[in-house]
Amino acid sequence: MNHRLRTFLLAAGGFLAALVIAAIIATYVVLQPDRFTSLLQARAKAVGLSLTLASPATPTLWPKPALELDGVTVRGPDGGTPLVVASRGKLVLPWRTLMGRDTSISRLEVEGARIDIDAVAAYLDTLPKPTSMAGATLPTIDAGFRISRGTLLRGNRLVLSDIEADAGRLASGRRFSLSLAADTADGQPYQLVLATLPTLHDGTLALEDVALDIASPDHFEAKLKGTATWRGAADIGATLAGTLAREHETPYTLMLNVTPANQEDPLYVALKLDGESGHADLRVPPIGLADWWSGVQAGHSPALPPVLGSADIQALDAGGVQVKGLRIRATPNVPVSASTSATTGRTP
Repeated sequence: MNHRLRTFLLAAGGFLAALVIAAIIATYVVLQPDRFTSLLQARAKAVGLSLTLASPATPTLWPKPALELDGVTVRGPDGGTPLVVASRGKLVLPWRTLMGRDTSISRLEVEGARIDIDAVAAYLDTLPKPTSMAGATLPTIDAGFRISRGTLLRGNRLVLSDIEADAGRLASGRRFSLSLAADTADGQPYQLVLATLPTLHDGTLALEDVALDIASPDHFEAKLKGTATWRGAADIGATLAGTLAREHETPYTLMLNVTPANQEDPLYVALKLDGESGHADLRVPPIGLADWWSGVQAGHSPALPPVLGSADIQALDAGGVQVKGLRIRATPNVPVSASTSATTGRTP
């Protein structure tokens, strides 16, 4: 190798090394990790939460500007049990952030998140209860969020594991999509895919053109389409229709109608199911059903779910629970009665 070529290569290498060092310095100077960390903590504090990191945020430029967060913990105003603990987080930033003035976030990614339902519920109880959606705005993250390897707990009890969630941008008048997959405490996998067009106007959140798919592999798959509205609290309405399919069986037709709570009645979900293997016309209060299911999961004495209406179903397989020969008759003034030819039980 001649002297001139050697000199050129050394000069080029030194120049590239200088560029790399300058890029690293510029990344810290321009992105200013402390600026975004302070911004996140300020936004959390504004809603009564505290956010801490195990170590300072680390900026990166490839493939997009981003801040790596290590050991994220979110607590309520009184400290205590964390609402969310995540091993890692990532804030993806728009390229215009490099100009030094923009503090918007393009995408939020969280890995290894543990969410405590009881802690979240306790925090929500501290918030003022709005009587309507008047003046409400949809929270927006330009390009959505992703959660991987998540866990949902209720105190020390596992509710969901291996949570994988991915959502697009949430903004009024823009198509929104959400996919969710998780395993229940007994190892049953469930999947949910939602797509809709949300609009928020005059205190009413309307979900138009809803497409909802819910499935448990090897057990069932439900596909529904319709619309929904929310005006705050339990003022929820929805109409969805579609099919419920099970392997080697003719699909059921399925209809769901949600009626808002009023001064006399709680929020109800009306379910109509019609197929060769059975029929059902039931009204279910979601809050009461959730309390009943929590009792079942906790091993409380067996009790019938809080439903109204009638059902005649030859066999029911809801992933973790199997029932055969189910027959229900319940009216508002008569306690629910049911009979089965096989005891309710969990699948192995």
